[in-house]
Amino acid sequence: MDVEALLDVVKFNEQGLIPAIAQDIETGEILMVAYMNEATLRQTLETGLMTYWSRSRQEVWVKGATSGHTQEVQEVRVDCDGDVLLFKVKQNGGAACHTGHRSCFYRKLEDGQLVETDAPVFDPQEVYRK
Repeated sequence: MDVEALLDVVKFNEQGLIPAIAQDIETGEILMVAYMNEATLRQTLETGLMTYWSRSRQEVWVKGATSGHTQEVQEVRVDCDGDVLLFKVKQNGGAACHTGHRSCFYRKLEDGQLVETDAPVFDPQEVYRK
């Protein structure tokens, strides 16, 4: 599917964004959920590297530009309504989450408590020093 064909079916929300799920191509693990606008979707498809729109910083965010933990696009899927994208990715560097965890979904509800299921892969204080 070329970029224009994909854009024909994608439905951005009123802020011009669409949720993008990053899933590990090998394990099926959901690594993270972020947002894309048209420009970052185009950039992702052109470069093969996951590129998001940071809602908090209001800027383009190439995953791994700072940490080195990049995500290489292997497959792109669109849900039935065209309002969610699923990217199957090769996660480089071992961690997708800015907290240093492999996945942003490293906590689960267990007996009414949130429990961390995985240890961090890296120390975010070291990686994101400003």
